[in-house]
Amino acid sequence: MAVDTEPALSIRGLYKVFNDDGDGLQLAIDGRSKDDIQEETGAVVGLRDINIQIGRGELFVVMGLSGCGKSTLVRCINRLIEPSVGQVWLDGREVTAMNQEDLREIRRRELAMVFQHFGLMPHRNVLDNVGLPLEVAGVDKQERRERANSALELVGLGEWTGSMPNQLSGGMKQRVGLARGLAMDTPVLLMDEPFSALDPVIRRELQDELLALQESVQKTIVFITHDLNEAVRVGDRIAIMRDGEVVQVGAPNDVVLNPADSFVREFTQDVRLHGMVTAASIMDTGVEALTAQMDDRYVVLEDAVLDELVPAGLSATQPLQVVNRAGVLVGVIPLERLARAMVSDEAAVAATTEGEPAG
Repeated sequence: MAVDTEPALSIRGLYKVFNDDGDGLQLAIDGRSKDDIQEETGAVVGLRDINIQIGRGELFVVMGLSGCGKSTLVRCINRLIEPSVGQVWLDGREVTAMNQEDLREIRRRELAMVFQHFGLMPHRNVLDNVGLPLEVAGVDKQERRERANSALELVGLGEWTGSMPNQLSGGMKQRVGLARGLAMDTPVLLMDEPFSALDPVIRRELQDELLALQESVQKTIVFITHDLNEAVRVGDRIAIMRDGEVVQVGAPNDVVLNPADSFVREFTQDVRLHGMVTAASIMDTGVEALTAQMDDRYVVLEDAVLDELVPAGLSATQPLQVVNRAGVLVGVIPLERLARAMVSDEAAVAATTEGEPAG
């Protein structure tokens, strides 16, 4: 997906040290290890020197093992957790310097959050649950009902507005949670492991729905997960964290195929390579490719993975044509490039992303 190069969110030199009397933070800044700091002072380093720029319209994934600091980071963005030091900027305004009144206004209008646990009020129907944050924000009844209805339509629950939470499946409850965030209509959406409590089938369905929604609403999304396959599937870029630090930031293919260190390599080793290679990662985007005449027999989606491309390639007599979810031609895949991806090892697959003439 095309992402605005101007950052919507800028995180600069962010630290969070828990149970600290001041010494722990200084030791963290000085580079002492997390274990040493905890042993010496009792302080726990949650975040250390986080520097991230997130573009407008980007779906940015933060991932890592349990306790790595990813949920602390997302809560420092909207100051549900106060950073120890550092800055968070939102569209040129420093969130970390705001007073409580301005911060509340930012949360209402610009920084919505979707949590892992649904948190639905059992005595309120679906429509009223979605409208609850708007009610707290002081939005009048008519407007909040309209916005809640629109959000429920977006997540496929338009016919469930009068239902009670105990009538919903787990996946439907999570859709209600997502609708809550969308109803706030903020430009930035923070999502803390929103699908992790769901079974794999429902989880994949919601990932698909999120990607389809993102094509239309173009939010800036910070998405937290511990699941690398999920991160690879939904993210424009991924930040991998370890012990409160960001160890690598990059596009999904880059992180998996070019790990920054042994930790990232081990962390990503179980990702199926065929699931990493997408139409977008091996297509040619030159002028000649983008002026090709469309032929529906050879059209594939840009996020189609290699396992989905192979059947199309076997029956094709010309390059596959790659379109985005809006149906716009964004590139072509020469058949020889597809063949190389099918039989290559990781190094060769990485090489297929280098420019080659269409043919």
